Amino acid sequence: MAVDELDTRILRLLIEQPHTSVREYARILGVARGTLQARLDRLERTGVITGTSPVLSPAALGHPVLAFVHIEVTQGHLDEVGDALAAVPEIIEAFSITGGGDLLTRVAARDNGHLEDVIQRLIRLPGVVRTRTEVALRERVAHRVLPLVEAVGRATRKP
Repeated sequence: MAVDELDTRILRLLIEQPHTSVREYARILGVARGTLQARLDRLERTGVITGTSPVLSPAALGHPVLAFVHIEVTQGHLDEVGDALAAVPEIIEAFSITGGGDLLTRVAARDNGHLEDVIQRLIRLPGVVRTRTEVALRERVAHRVLPLVEAVGRATRKP
């Protein structure tokens, strides 16, 4: 779904001022509250907005070590391994991928020893052939979507 200029402005406000009321968003944007609510409903219905949960910091939760673990899986066992990964609380994301490996996970750990324990748990999962781990040293670009939203909004503008 393409977003237009108003959608882009709405999404920017949601990202930059997440604790503002719908009434205040409407006032800031200069649109009727009903218009804003209809837009928000459409953005949610079409999957552009996927949640309103707070963004949490694994580091602030005592897990400052971030690693990306590539997992190679026995052919035909991708679904079972993927399901098993959901039971490992230190895995904060997992994706099926192409290239070197079958799955890419993002793992948060208390320290390097804890990371090793998590990796050993992964290696013991039925269907896991091998893992390859890369430890993140420093975040260079935080998770973000606003630049993409703005680019999509610009692309849909009429010349």
